[in-house]
Amino acid sequence: MNEGTARRSETGSATTVLLLLKRWYHVPVLAAFLAFMLWTRTLAYDRFVREDGTIAVSGVDPWYHYRTTRFTVVNWPYTMPYEVWTGYPYGTHVDHFGTLFDLLIATAALVVGLGDPSLATVNAVFVLAPAVFGTLVAVPTYFIGKRLGGRLGGLSSVALLALFSGTFFRRSLVGFTDHHVAEALFMAIAVLAYVVALHAAEVHEPSYERVTSRDLDALRTPLVYSVLAGVAMALYVWTWPSAVLLVGVLGLFFTVQLIADVLVGDDPEHVAFVGAVSLTVAGLLVLPTTSVWSFAGATTRSLLQPTLAFGVALGCAFMAWLAREWEHRGIAAGFYPVAIAGIGLGAFGAMAVALPSLFDTLAVNLSRVVPIGATASTLTVSEAQPPADAVGYMSDEYGFAFFTAMAALAFMAGEYVLGRRRRAGHLLIVIWALFVTSMALTQVRFNYYLAVAVAACNARLIGLVFRIDRSIVPDVRILRGVRVTLLVVVLLVFFVPLVSLVGPTAGATVVDRGQATGPSSDALTWEGSNEWLEENSPEPGAWGGADNADDLEYYGTYPIPEDRDFAYPEGSYGVMSWWDYGHLITVQAERIPHANPFQQNARSAAAFLTADSEERAELVLEALPAAGDRDDLTALDDDALAAIADERTARQEREEIRYVMIDDEMAGFKFGAITTYAGGGNGPYASYQQVETDDGETITAPARNDAYEDTMLSRLYYDDADGMEHYRLVHESDGTTRFASVAVSRNEGESWQSRQINRELTPQVERSIARFRADPDVEVAVYDERVQPSVKTYERVEGAELTGSVDAPEGSTVTAELELTAEESGRTFTYEQTARVENGEFTMTVPYATEQDRSVEEGYTDSSVAADGPYEISVEGERVGTAAVSESAIYDGGTGDLSLDGPATEGEDVNGDGDEPDDE
Repeated sequence: MNEGTARRSETGSATTVLLLLKRWYHVPVLAAFLAFMLWTRTLAYDRFVREDGTIAVSGVDPWYHYRTTRFTVVNWPYTMPYEVWTGYPYGTHVDHFGTLFDLLIATAALVVGLGDPSLATVNAVFVLAPAVFGTLVAVPTYFIGKRLGGRLGGLSSVALLALFSGTFFRRSLVGFTDHHVAEALFMAIAVLAYVVALHAAEVHEPSYERVTSRDLDALRTPLVYSVLAGVAMALYVWTWPSAVLLVGVLGLFFTVQLIADVLVGDDPEHVAFVGAVSLTVAGLLVLPTTSVWSFAGATTRSLLQPTLAFGVALGCAFMAWLAREWEHRGIAAGFYPVAIAGIGLGAFGAMAVALPSLFDTLAVNLSRVVPIGATASTLTVSEAQPPADAVGYMSDEYGFAFFTAMAALAFMAGEYVLGRRRRAGHLLIVIWALFVTSMALTQVRFNYYLAVAVAACNARLIGLVFRIDRSIVPDVRILRGVRVTLLVVVLLVFFVPLVSLVGPTAGATVVDRGQATGPSSDALTWEGSNEWLEENSPEPGAWGGADNADDLEYYGTYPIPEDRDFAYPEGSYGVMSWWDYGHLITVQAERIPHANPFQQNARSAAAFLTADSEERAELVLEALPAAGDRDDLTALDDDALAAIADERTARQEREEIRYVMIDDEMAGFKFGAITTYAGGGNGPYASYQQVETDDGETITAPARNDAYEDTMLSRLYYDDADGMEHYRLVHESDGTTRFASVAVSRNEGESWQSRQINRELTPQVERSIARFRADPDVEVAVYDERVQPSVKTYERVEGAELTGSVDAPEGSTVTAELELTAEESGRTFTYEQTARVENGEFTMTVPYATEQDRSVEEGYTDSSVAADGPYEISVEGERVGTAAVSESAIYDGGTGDLSLDGPATEGEDVNGDGDEPDDE
């Protein structure tokens, strides 16, 4: 080979490499972005998987996904039809959990574990799942971006998605195993599938004539892509039933697009074909998975999902038929949108009359995705609140990319309206992006959707840069320079705010937040108490010696009861707490909570926690089994509650709440949410009062008042059930929480404004106090300081009776005092009960035992709070004797064994077992 031939060979090889690089450069770049996304999302993996193989997760809902995933591993491929391990005493549907999301995780665990995964394998796959799902979102985002701005536009959109450190990133971090990230993935796949199907329809032009003539060559491609779009829509609904909202978005898109086609003289049948075929397929796939044959809420797999899909499919076919009739009859095109609007309004009016449940469901769910009409109870959920400062919030989430995305949307809309680029797929992206923007402005959590739209829409700007041609810049060299310059400017605007660590754009990057993430504090705080409850209380179905635990298998399958009221067997029981902690109780303690983060029974839990007396709280609990879905227990008087309790069947009378769990957040920060669900507000529970500050000064400042102190929540958490008859503390966590109220004055103490009332004294609050104290113009007061164990667990018992005769004046006060010690914390406290002397006798009911004679194996509680001796009995402060009380007596409503200095009642059944009392 001569030298010239060699040079030509080298040149040819170099040219081949350059051509290959030009053709395939996006593949390694995309792979690098995907690797980066997975890396940043798994930086804190070791914090979630412990050395013993157990896990901790972020948030509350992931704990329930953990339950449904493990259920599916055991029962693969079936997910949970009805959940009886929450929502006691009814059970509940969990259609928005145990979905395709959990099935995919369970399947992955089975594959990794070769069909029989260990618990450690299931845990590892579960913790990693959100990072994998979040990384995969980049794939449909790339192809949407590519449709808008070419390969470089697609890569830019993925780069943006990889650098967004806001809601989408947090929801796709390792350990945050919630369905949100799967929603983002399958919505993006569905949107991409529809864009592709619409493009195929524009190219191949399916029509009524081609359908009737069976022109498969013309129909094959749009038919295949339309079917795939329907499958993608079904996958999204199978992941989250509320994904039906995308069907509504598609309905709006098809309405606008078909009207536009008629107005400009295009054939609307091409687009209508996609809508009719795809949504018919989606409806047919979703229909067999329907579990509730009514138009229930959007979070339930009900008739809502297939009905709406079939409705939009039928609407597409109808609009295409009407357009054909319009043309045949020679009616002016301008009247077509008027006719569609009239028919649409008439259809909604008919729905409101004929199918009010469907109409109400649509109206309620519309209020959740548009920034109007949020209820007070919804606003107690932090992720369901709108951003306080929309512009600032979006800037924090996306930097300048949000605003450039809005500019790109405006440009795309302008292109469409002016007819310069009338692509149906582009209009779909505009409508979809505007809709998810509305969702994000309504509830901040929906930014996990908006991130994809923002990233993809910015690809359009990249595409615009490369649309500059010679008609604008004649010189090719200048043209290239302009493109490069504009590209650099655009990329700087996009990415500098997302990666900068210094200067005016400084902020937390994905690396910072990936390293900083960790398990939720609630789960760690409650873990010890829940583990104690699992080990020291009987299994549900075994209470009181019943032998029905096998009827409540933890991973058992239960049919859906027709009345949505599961028939719990004898020996079952529930745990009362605030709804935030229901999943923790189900998973960590393997016990059955009454309220849960589905917000089921939140109002009845609030009615109990805010009850102003033990007697009313007992009426609330007694009414629960017969109350069903009533949410007005707080508003009912005692007689009405008693009437509901009287309606209980024999089975319902056995369905009792046995434990109450209260934590520092319920007593402090979350009390406002509790009062909101109770139907009132926080106002009645605080007022200006005379208080003593930690400096010994007396001031008039806002503080919790007697109304708060009288609530069941306060009396249990702060008073250790002092003076109560049916509640005894059986466990408390060893961690403690400091509470305090803080007020400031800017007029030398003449008036005080509250900074916080009865909330945790966190390091952040202490720093704030220090800043106030450093300001010479501000006085700060800290008062009502108190320290309590973080979580307390109470048992509800019948209580034992102490009855005796004393030589004391009528109406004298008899007091029974008992010193107790909590094993975990070592804290000692005093329980006190009082009664009045009548005819020389007194009677009182006490909930604490001084002698343990019941065990977990027998179906009772192994309390970790023990009496330090007998009850000390006194009359008007003068000791007159003691009393011993067995656990048998407090469970069975028996009597205690009194030893009084004077005459005592004789012949009492002190142990509740028919034996005579022993002399002490």
